[in-house]
Amino acid sequence: MLNKLDDYPVHQTPEPLAQPLSSDQNVYDRTWFNGYADDGSYYFGLGMAVYPHRRIQDCAFSAIQAGGRQHCFYGSRRAPDERTDMSVGPMRLEIIEPMRQTRVILDDNASGLACDLTFSARTASIQEQRQILWQGPRRVMDATRFDQFGVWQGIIRTPEGEIKVDPATCHATKDRSWGRRGVGEPESGGAPVKPRGIFFLWTPLIWDDHITHAIFFDGQQGEVLCREGLTAPLYTSTEDIPGVEDGRVEHMATAVHRVSYHPGTRLARHLEVDLINLQGQVRTIEMEPILRFQFKGLGYGHPVWKQGAWQGELELGHESFTPDELDLLQPENIHVQQVVKVSDGQRRGIGVAEQVVVGPYAPAGFEEWFDGARG
Repeated sequence: MLNKLDDYPVHQTPEPLAQPLSSDQNVYDRTWFNGYADDGSYYFGLGMAVYPHRRIQDCAFSAIQAGGRQHCFYGSRRAPDERTDMSVGPMRLEIIEPMRQTRVILDDNASGLACDLTFSARTASIQEQRQILWQGPRRVMDATRFDQFGVWQGIIRTPEGEIKVDPATCHATKDRSWGRRGVGEPESGGAPVKPRGIFFLWTPLIWDDHITHAIFFDGQQGEVLCREGLTAPLYTSTEDIPGVEDGRVEHMATAVHRVSYHPGTRLARHLEVDLINLQGQVRTIEMEPILRFQFKGLGYGHPVWKQGAWQGELELGHESFTPDELDLLQPENIHVQQVVKVSDGQRRGIGVAEQVVVGPYAPAGFEEWFDGARG
């Protein structure tokens, strides 16, 4: 099962690249981006992934303007043998230059959403810690991810009008990940396994000349499952980035989070993160949410367009909803990303905070699977 990538000297196993080493059904390879205005006036997200053993390739694009509805496009197809074919119906990704520029095109379709956008990096690629989560003796997540920060340029058309995306005011986060995660239809068979709750917080933030980033996975009692904090330089232009990696990422000794919630929900009202460097110095960053984006608009936890689920040879879907009218304790509405204004007491910045808390979580006082914060 050869494809164009096999012509490059990049093999890690004796198999062609289209044949993963692991036979786990939930092996995946995903490209994900967000984009948001620095005044919180709009946000959009998009993703495309292939699940080799499920033989599925899917994608989504979703956008919201402040005070408006969130509009969503979904697409799914039988995965092509050719891995360089990153298209699903009217949507396609084009890598103009690896680790530098990517173009995203969504042609006109029934959703009323369309775009022609180009991402340009403003940081080198930043590899996160390998993320491994266990359920008894089995790894339910084992993934590598790298991030890049950058800007977008182009245009988005929505049912509510056109958004002109200006690189001077539109920030971006790129997230490339691969490995194993729970996706698609649930696996069946064997003795039942008691699920455990999880807390996840992901905070890529942009300052005037650098970025900060912190990642948290906690268990039900608040115990650390995965934790990382870092800073890295922000370059003025793509051409200034010295290479795929620049050797200038500063990894923290640890990071600490504090989250307060809107009563009756699991939605963050205010967030703080402490970045603690190797010398023990603490930088406290406060985050004020200004715009919310529901991640079900990209297939995360969606009851129908769940990532990695078989929809057919080629199927497209769409929907629109008003985030403020949703029941935020329904499982598909728990996972969100919020645009946040940030400050460390001396500097100000912008970024996003991604949050999902499922099941009991003692630090927040959550005792059930989907109960809300007490007033």
